[in-house]
Amino acid sequence: MNLVWLLLLPILYFALFSDGGSRPASVNIGAIFTFDTINGKVARIAMKAAVDDVNSDLSILGGSKLALTFHDSNYSGLFGIIGALQYMEADTVAIIGPQHPVMAHVLSHLANELQVPLLSFTALDPTLSALQYPFFLQTAPNDLFLMSAIADMVSYYGWRDVIAVFTDDDGGRNGVAALGDKLAERRCRISYKAALPPDPGATRSGVTDILIKVALMESRVIVLITYAKSGELVFDVAHYLGMMGNGYVWITTTWLSTVLDSTSPLPPAKRDSIQGVLTLRPHTPDSEKKRAFVSRWNQISGGSIGLNPYGLYAYDTVLMIAHAVKAFFYQGGTISFSNNSRLSDFSGGTLNLKAMNIFDGGKQFLNNILQTNMTGLTGPIRFNSDRSLINPAFDIINVIGTGFRQIGYWSNYSGLSVVPPEILYAKPPNRSSSNQKLNNPIWPGDTTTKPRGWVFPNNGRQLRIGIPKRVSFQEFVSQVPGTDMVKGYCIDVFLAAINLLPYAVPYRFVPYGDGLENPNYNEFVRLITTDFFDAVIGDIAIVTNRTKIVDFTQPYIESGLVVVAPMRKLNSSAWAFLRPFTPMMWAVTAAFFLAVGVVIWILEHRMNDEFRGPPRKQAVTILWFSFSTLFFAHRENTVSTLGRSVLLIWLFVVLIINSSYTASLTSILTVQQLSSPIKGIESLITSTEPIGFQVGSFAENYLIEELNIPKSRLVALGSPEQYAIALEKGKVAAVVDERSYVELFLSNQCKFSIVGEEFTKSGWGFAFPRDSPLPIDMSTAILTLSENGDLQRIHDKWLSRKTCSQSTELEPNRLHLRSFWGLFLICGIACFLALFIYFISVVRQFSQEFNSEADSSSHASSRSRRLHSFLAFVDGKVDESRSKSKTKLTENSPNTIVEEDEQRRGYKRKQMEASANSSVDDYT
Repeated sequence: MNLVWLLLLPILYFALFSDGGSRPASVNIGAIFTFDTINGKVARIAMKAAVDDVNSDLSILGGSKLALTFHDSNYSGLFGIIGALQYMEADTVAIIGPQHPVMAHVLSHLANELQVPLLSFTALDPTLSALQYPFFLQTAPNDLFLMSAIADMVSYYGWRDVIAVFTDDDGGRNGVAALGDKLAERRCRISYKAALPPDPGATRSGVTDILIKVALMESRVIVLITYAKSGELVFDVAHYLGMMGNGYVWITTTWLSTVLDSTSPLPPAKRDSIQGVLTLRPHTPDSEKKRAFVSRWNQISGGSIGLNPYGLYAYDTVLMIAHAVKAFFYQGGTISFSNNSRLSDFSGGTLNLKAMNIFDGGKQFLNNILQTNMTGLTGPIRFNSDRSLINPAFDIINVIGTGFRQIGYWSNYSGLSVVPPEILYAKPPNRSSSNQKLNNPIWPGDTTTKPRGWVFPNNGRQLRIGIPKRVSFQEFVSQVPGTDMVKGYCIDVFLAAINLLPYAVPYRFVPYGDGLENPNYNEFVRLITTDFFDAVIGDIAIVTNRTKIVDFTQPYIESGLVVVAPMRKLNSSAWAFLRPFTPMMWAVTAAFFLAVGVVIWILEHRMNDEFRGPPRKQAVTILWFSFSTLFFAHRENTVSTLGRSVLLIWLFVVLIINSSYTASLTSILTVQQLSSPIKGIESLITSTEPIGFQVGSFAENYLIEELNIPKSRLVALGSPEQYAIALEKGKVAAVVDERSYVELFLSNQCKFSIVGEEFTKSGWGFAFPRDSPLPIDMSTAILTLSENGDLQRIHDKWLSRKTCSQSTELEPNRLHLRSFWGLFLICGIACFLALFIYFISVVRQFSQEFNSEADSSSHASSRSRRLHSFLAFVDGKVDESRSKSKTKLTENSPNTIVEEDEQRRGYKRKQMEASANSSVDDYT
């Protein structure tokens, strides 16, 4: 019976695990690494463990086995190429490696030609793109994400410039390029690049020379992009040179985290040289699989080296290949190789090129790898459309004491955080600045205070501070004759601000200009971009075209453009009483006087005898009543509720208008007025008069480019004296200049004045090169001066002047309709509503009076008769209309018509008698 089961076992195994096709006994894969490196040692152990696990699990490859062979490239690109060629002769379906990007760029061409997938978890150069190298695949997050994490850290701490120290090979150069791009996206930059020889070619003397140059630079934020051997040497030299103390910031790529994870404990000398350094480590989420493998590590490694994340990626890479082989077999694929016809042309010589065959199923096998969807030791394993791994993330580590401390995470999903990325993946992405967080690290020098990140270069050079050699308005900036000393308002503000900085600033003032006329300030500022000046101070207006090329501090004084024009005395005239109101205001006021009089007459006519009589008398009554309300002297009484309501509102309007007119006329007649034909910048634009401006000011460009004023109209003036002469003699209609200059000019010039409003809003600041750290600190100092009152005291010292005595004032603005349209609107609405209510009331009364009349046989005659009756009803007095007898007539009766005519004639006769009696009374 046992013999039967032994015979059935192969059959059952074939039925369960075979796809029905022939499978090879072994599947060859290769690995190319430098065994002497930390990652080479860890990867070798991890990949062997992965192969053992795959071969022991019959559910993966069934009866086939993975056969993994290793090749030591020993830091040599040539040895790496030789290893790859040997694998190609042995019918290898995939190669893991190489370890460094230099070899990856070369071997990728070989992989493309022979269609053998090349998988690497350490050659993470971002330029190894899928388009150029379709058979090269990175099975760990590439350096583009690593550089994004470093750039986010630099931006998070508020630094602007960094120094890149890198290994001068493909990986280092391309990593620095990626870092520069990511920093530029955050308005940061690499200010200096220091290249190291490729591993292991760096020497102590060479590194010392490089770091001495770095120490002379301004930036103190150093990003070290290299490998373990060179990196350890750099920190040893930096510690010797005192570059691991206060003020320095060191950020390394993942090589340091592999040293910390795999070499523990560190020797004291090596540990002391990296205190306070920040480094990154590929993030692998915690899982049961990962914990189980970590617990096995000491057993499978024999305690020779510690496990780091790249060991986990090495294990998962083997697992990825095994699952791709499994899928390849289930798809009916067979592992076969064919000769490359293109190599037949190179049959001569001793190279056995014919032995290198093309993997026939290479494309299908590569596609299976790209479609991997599983969970490994490093977490979920899937590839994006750009062939990068999903969810790239890094741990951020701070070296402290005898070990290290994790201060946060970075993920491509949500940036910097103190929460593990796998938790954030369940939430909407949030890359806002307020959501970026890291725990506080311990910086070099054993301090928790965040380093400023820069110092003044320790090369003995002082900052060249440019100052303008002004000819006019020397209260702002001037040079003491015969000396190198400078003085003025702007100089005092600069000195007060720079004394508040928490560090010393070496500088010297360099005058700019010929001393004959004020310099052109646009050209003055532009010299910063040519490194002629390190900064420019003085009365420098912050305007758009200048902010595009330099950085300004916080404005220390507000100074927009204003218009200065000559003023003439406004003499009184016989028609001065008309001056308070504009013509439109007079016209509307008169119209409302008449309109209100007509409305009151309509409302009072039927019930008030004072508003009745002959047409001439009624017209006179309307005019008299309306205009007499101006003096509140109307003699006619109003008896209707509507009439009194309208009159009350109108009297309020009249009160306001009367008071405003009286106040304005009093001012005109009692105070000497000044007037100018120029009312502001609008009247200057529409006129053709010449306009003056100060030499060197931005006013010229503003008038031409922004206001489209022809250059032929502009007259350059070099001093306050020229302002006065040009304005007095009519050479210019007005002068356009900044308020700060104008206020000084007007302090002793009473014949001129500012007209209109300030039509630009700007200020003066100190200019520095783009991305310089000084403007931020200087702005903080200027704000401190403003808050403690020192800025005002400096202003009073230089710019406070006694103004000339003036008993006159500018011509006040006339009262316009826009100041009273609300009152007129209220009055108009009241009149309309009163008339509407009155009309409805009259129609209703008329309907009640005549609703009993019989309809005539002709509708037209009935309408005519009704219209005449309505007009007579409106014109009649209310008591007469109500006392008139009403007789109900039979419809279509001739007698009714006769009686109706007689009644109408009698009613008209009574009206004529009443009118005649009224005329006699008036005459008497």
